[in-house]
Amino acid sequence: MTGEHPQPTSTPEPSEPPHEVHAIGAPARRALASAGLTTWDAVAATADRDLLALHGFGPRALRIVRELRPHA
Repeated sequence: MTGEHPQPTSTPEPSEPPHEVHAIGAPARRALASAGLTTWDAVAATADRDLLALHGFGPRALRIVRELRPHA
């Protein structure tokens, strides 16, 4: 299983802030929190290029956050 990463399997509760979702990893969680992106609406309103510009937030975190976004 070289190079494989576990896939997120469940959608977080809407009350669970994106910077606390463990599927994205600690550096990405810290990046979201440091940028003040503490709600799903704030993350959804942020352009991909701006998220990727955050130190610690890479393509994998972007994919996971976009896939896991709770739909109200």
